[in-house]
Amino acid sequence: MSVIHPVLLSGGAGTRLWPLSRELSPKQLHPLLGRHSLLQDTALRFGDVSRFAPPLVICNEEHRFAIAEQLRALSITPSAIALEPAGRNTAPAICLASLFVQQRHGGDALLLVAPADHLIREQARFMAAVDTAREAAGRGCIVTFGITPGRPETGYGYIRCGEALAGVAGAFHIAAFAEKPGIETARRYLAEGGYCWNSGMFLFAARTMLAAMERFEPDMLRACRAALEEAGTDLDFLRLGKSFADARKVAIDVAIMERTDNGAVVPADIGWSDVGAWDALQEIGPHDAAGNTCIGDVLLQDVRNSYVRSEGMLTAVVGLEKAVVVVTRDAVLVTSLEKVQDVRGIVDELKRAGRSEAALPARAPRPWGWYETIDEGNRFKVKHIEVSPGHSLSLQKHYHRAEHWIVVHGVAEVTRGEERIILHENESIYIPTGTVHRLHNPGKVPLKLVEVQTGSYLGEDDIVRFSDGYGRS
Repeated sequence: MSVIHPVLLSGGAGTRLWPLSRELSPKQLHPLLGRHSLLQDTALRFGDVSRFAPPLVICNEEHRFAIAEQLRALSITPSAIALEPAGRNTAPAICLASLFVQQRHGGDALLLVAPADHLIREQARFMAAVDTAREAAGRGCIVTFGITPGRPETGYGYIRCGEALAGVAGAFHIAAFAEKPGIETARRYLAEGGYCWNSGMFLFAARTMLAAMERFEPDMLRACRAALEEAGTDLDFLRLGKSFADARKVAIDVAIMERTDNGAVVPADIGWSDVGAWDALQEIGPHDAAGNTCIGDVLLQDVRNSYVRSEGMLTAVVGLEKAVVVVTRDAVLVTSLEKVQDVRGIVDELKRAGRSEAALPARAPRPWGWYETIDEGNRFKVKHIEVSPGHSLSLQKHYHRAEHWIVVHGVAEVTRGEERIILHENESIYIPTGTVHRLHNPGKVPLKLVEVQTGSYLGEDDIVRFSDGYGRS
C-alpha cells in the first residue's frame, strides 16, 4: 500500500486568540494544549512512516524559520516548506500541493490536506477515518472529513450527508454544503441527524483534484503550474514564483467541493476542534472543581467556569464567572466567554492605530533564536536575547545606537570591527555606534545574554546588513 502525502496548511493568523496569537506568531506556533505547538501536534499525527510520507508544509514568508525550527526539534524533515508570495486561501494552496506531489510521485499519489492549527484528540479513530477516506479516494472521490456534531454549533459550516457510497462502508456522497447557521437552524440540523461539521480536511488522489481544477478553475491551475515552474530554493525553503498571486483567492469548498459531482464525506467522531477562540480552550480543559481552566502562575478566588492564562506574571482573579483572562508579557485580555468571537475587533482596532501589539509578539522570533524587550525609556532599551546553537546574527552596524552585551549563559563569539572575541558567562563587551559587528553561538547550548542599547534612535530598522545567513536584506 502506497504512503499518503500529508499537506499542512499553515497560513492562518488566529486573531481571535489574541493576545497570545499574533500575525507574526500565530496560534499554530504556540503550545496551547501541552508541550508541543499545534503545528507540531499536526506533524506528529502523521508520524507513522509506514503510512505517511514526509509532510509538505505551505506557509508564508514571515513564519518560515519558526516552522522549520519546530519541525527540526521533532527530527521531522519535510518534503518541502513552500512559501506563498501572497495568501490566496485554501484552493490555490491545495492546487499547488497537488501539482507538487504529482510531479514527484505520479497522479495516483494520495494527498491528505490538514490545517496546521486544529486539534484531534482521538488518534485511533482518526486513523480509521483515514482508512475509510483512502478507499473512497481510490474510487475517484475528493473526500472531506465531517465531524460528528455534539451540540448546535453556529461557528462552523455544515455538510449534509447523502446516499452511502457504494462499496465503502462509512463514506457518503455529499448532498449539500451549508454556511454557518443561526442557532435555531443548528438545533434543527442536530435533531434531524445526517449533518456534519465541515473540518477543512481532505483526502484525494493528485490527478482527481487536478482534473477538478481543470474543469472548474483552469486559470488557477495555470497560475499554480507557472508558480511551481518559477519556484526556486532559498536555504531550506521552496520559494514559489510570483504567478501564484494571480490565482483566484478562494476557499476549496467554494472553488471545487460545492461544484464537483464526486465529493464524498466520511463522518468521524475524533475529538476535533479548530481551536478558533478562547472558549474552545476552556471547553477542552483540563478543569478544576469549579470548571476553570488555569494555565501558568494563576490565583483564583470565587471564580467559576472561566479560562485564566498567564504567560509570566502572577495573575489573580476574584469573583468572575464565564470569563476569559489572558496575560502575556505586553498585553492583557479580559472578556466574557460569550464575547470571545469579538476579540478580532480589538485586533482590527490595534491595526488601525498602528500598534505593534497586533502583529508582533513580546518574544520576537528570529531565524537565529529570539529576543524580548525587558525595559525601555528615553535613549535606552534592554533586551533578553537567545541565540540557538550554531547560529549567528547578521554582520551589521547601527547608525544611531551603541550596544552592551552581557553573557548570562553559554559562549559568545563576537566580531567587533577587525577583532574576534570569545566571551563566557558573566563577561561583557561594548559595541560603539557605527562599528561593524556580529554575534555567533559556537556552542552546543543556547546562548543567552542581556543587551543594553543606548542612543538617539533605537528602532529595529536601524540595521545595515553586510552579510546574512538567512537571506534577509
